[in-house]
Amino acid sequence: MPHPWPLFDLRIRTPRLELRAPTDEDIVVLLEVARAGIHDPDQMPFGVAWTDLPSPEFELSFMRFLWGTRASWTPQAWRLPLAVLHAGEAIGIQEVWATNFATLRVVETGSWLGLRHQGQGLGTEMRAAVLHLAFEGLGATAALSGALDGNDASRRVSEKLGYEANGVDLVAPRGSPVVHHRYLLRRENWQRDLCPVSIEHLEACLSMFGLQERTP
Repeated sequence: MPHPWPLFDLRIRTPRLELRAPTDEDIVVLLEVARAGIHDPDQMPFGVAWTDLPSPEFELSFMRFLWGTRASWTPQAWRLPLAVLHAGEAIGIQEVWATNFATLRVVETGSWLGLRHQGQGLGTEMRAAVLHLAFEGLGATAALSGALDGNDASRRVSEKLGYEANGVDLVAPRGSPVVHHRYLLRRENWQRDLCPVSIEHLEACLSMFGLQERTP
């Protein structure tokens, strides 16, 4: 029987990964992955320093954020965090979000991966998966991403996947200005064949993204 929240049936698969909307049980597992470490404590790769929060605010904030993406979802403004599973184990989050997507056809992505799972090409594979969802599944025309100074891993993923530089701005996650590099991937530069990706049960979700049908 289809789930009353269709996103829970959505699956995106690559040769090594499965991406799915996290259940409450997944969220608890992902919390442990995040708590075990995502980055060097001397560096901050995120525009909001959420990994610096002390316990128990870290745990409460983590849960509130993921629950909040469900509660605030509308076809006009949505944010989809996807649990990334490798060999059946949750290892991180790959997000995609948009505002007025049905008209603008532009998405933005962000992600994190547990430290012990980094350096294996999984970050590239999970971004390739969500780009396939955006371009092939939802008919996006462009995808945006960004990386702070020092986040070379994210920058390399963007470059490998065909993004182009799209300006800079400043953020201050720890109170001091840091350069934030913006990247743009146009549909015509999307490297569709870089990684095989399949999508299951998307049709039942289309209205949640503000769409009536899949757009080639």
